[in-house]
Amino acid sequence: MARKSRKLVSRVLGALLLVALVAGGVAWWQLRQWTPPRAQFPVQGVEWGLEEGAANWRALAANGASFAYLDASDGAFAKDSTFARHLAGAREAGLAVGAVHRFDPCQPADPQAGNFATIVPRDSELLPPVVEFDRGQESCPQTLSDAAVESELTTLLNQIETHAGKPAILKLSHEAQDQFGIATRLERDLWLSRTYYQPDYGGRPWTLWTANPYRAYEGGEGTVRWVVARE
Repeated sequence: MARKSRKLVSRVLGALLLVALVAGGVAWWQLRQWTPPRAQFPVQGVEWGLEEGAANWRALAANGASFAYLDASDGAFAKDSTFARHLAGAREAGLAVGAVHRFDPCQPADPQAGNFATIVPRDSELLPPVVEFDRGQESCPQTLSDAAVESELTTLLNQIETHAGKPAILKLSHEAQDQFGIATRLERDLWLSRTYYQPDYGGRPWTLWTANPYRAYEGGEGTVRWVVARE
């Protein structure tokens, strides 16, 4: 009797595991196809960088993207070697294009702004530049005060805005906001991220929202970070 009970339990657990796997597969497939409703958010686009690989910009435009933000520079030294090629390709496909710099709190603002300026041209047709703040100071060789981090970020924003000739957007992760509370002290439009649900951790309305970092698109390989704009 005990052996039969163990077999029954094993079968039930196996069936439940199969159901969970199927449900998970369906949910993953649905997420890869999902974008926020067009009636509510008519302006949608993508963020693109080395992690996405090659891009089929015409296919992305056909899938509803009207703009593309391209990862351009990171800290004082790193650059995305595909930036110029993707800038030309996205424009040729009719997309509006902007550039993203990833802020490194361990490095001073001046060389970071210089790094951005060496890869992103002065071009009035570019979208407002974006400064991404998504990392803490845990990896810094020295301990930095919150005030020092905020000061360098403010300097970087000002310098990138001078180069671009227009106000920047602050792309802020939940973790960075929790650690530094920067959104409530820097008056810049916000770019926030949260899969499927609208983010509210900035404490004020967002301008751009990474709604689905796993969006697959017809005509291309892999997934893309899908972004919507608030009109």
